[in-house]
Parts: sequence; C-alpha cells; structure tokens
Amino acid sequence: MKIAVCVKQVPDATAAKRIDPATHRLDRSGEGALNTTDVNAIEEALRVKEAQGGEVVVVSLGPEKAMESLRKALAMGADRAVLVSDAAAAGSDLVATSSVLATALGREEADLVFFGQQSGDADGAVLWSAVAERLRRPVMSQVAELTVDGGSVTGKRQTEFGYDVIRAPLPAVVAVSDAINEPRYPSLKGIMGAKSKPQETVSLADLGVDPSTAGEVGSRTTVRALAPPPGKSDQVKIEDDGSAAEKIVEYLVEKRLI
Repeated sequence: MKIAVCVKQVPDATAAKRIDPATHRLDRSGEGALNTTDVNAIEEALRVKEAQGGEVVVVSLGPEKAMESLRKALAMGADRAVLVSDAAAAGSDLVATSSVLATALGREEADLVFFGQQSGDADGAVLWSAVAERLRRPVMSQVAELTVDGGSVTGKRQTEFGYDVIRAPLPAVVAVSDAINEPRYPSLKGIMGAKSKPQETVSLADLGVDPSTAGEVGSRTTVRALAPPPGKSDQVKIEDDGSAAEKIVEYLVEKRLI
C-alpha cells in the first residue's frame, strides 16, 4: 500500500509571530517546525504501513528550508520526502495551494492520503477537503480512530450528538485529529537514517504546473489591509478603596445598563 502524508512547516510555537507589512503575509523567516497535527497524521500512516506493508511518502509545499521539518517525518519512519518549492508559489492561498498539492499527490498515486486536521498558523481546516475534491476522492475528517481493511477505510469521529462511523473505498483522503494516537519520538537510529533517505525537491515546472495557477497570481483571495485591533477608549478603571461597589453601580446607571 502506498500512503502519502501532506505536511506543513509552520512557525515554531515559541517564536514571535508577525505579519510582513509589505506582503501582508505571515513572516516565515524565523525558526520553523512540523505542524502538530501533521505529526499525528505521520504516526497513523506509519501504523497503517506496519500493519499493511508498503511505503510512506511525505509531501509538502513551502520554501527550501521546509525540508528540515520533513526530515523529522523521515526520522519517525517515513520512507521518503517530496517538497514542492518554487518562488512562483509564494503567497499561494487555499485555492492555489490545493491545486499544487493535488498535482504532486496525483503523481504519487497513493492509495491513502493523510492530513492533519488543521495547521497551527492558519487554522483553516479545509485544505484536505479542497485537495480531495481536486483528486475526486472520498474524504473524511476529524478522524479519531481508523481501520484499513482490504479496499476500504473506516473512520470514527466524535460529534456533539455522539459518534460518526464513516466507511469509504480506497483511494481516499483522511484528515486526523490529535486524539487518534500518541506520536512516537524519533530514535537516534531513525535520525541518523533520515539523512540517507530520498529527499526530493521539485519545482512547479517539474510537476507541469502552470505558474499562473500558483502564488499570488493564482490565488482567489486578497488581503487589502491590516491593522491592530482598536483600543478600548472608554475603559474605566476603578480602584477598590471600600467604595468600589457603589462606583460600579454609578457607572452602570450612567451607561443605562441598569
């Protein structure tokens, strides 16, 4: 069985986040890390491989330094990594990103494609659905329990009304929640072995992707302006000198709230 896992390098959780005022995009020049729920997706892919046999390939779209994060997936046990890195893809929104990733995944022809439920920098939780639509494959999300049996996959997820159990034929796309497993830590042997595993960096041209469908040119959304949240100009601070309760009541009466 061939299993692909879409992963993303996001700004490290300890790093300060800032928006580039010139591009209106998140500044990714600092330290990066593998997206948290993507690690759960990698772990689940490895478990399926251990039970079914086959290969696990991690696929990502990002700058060249994103390969550093993909090496963690290799250290965990993934077999190879494919990074789509191209200056023409910078600034891709959901539409453009899903187009590039779907093309890269189509080249892999995987039986099962895993995603983390959402990324820590955007929290969109819709990319997996867009990619599945482009690949014309069934998709299930928020999966907390997974079973692969023959030519189908069954996922269980919690809802406000109980549990959904969804069954789909392979090939399929699955987005997992962080409740699905406890990811393994890369061993020293795994870290050392990751260096010799295939690590392929491809451009849009390598995939046959028209540059006009990627990056800002191929995006359907535009950020027109950014501004800090407005301050609370009418904020009132009351010091408790024994009369705080009366002052609060007076303030509420003044504002006609009581």
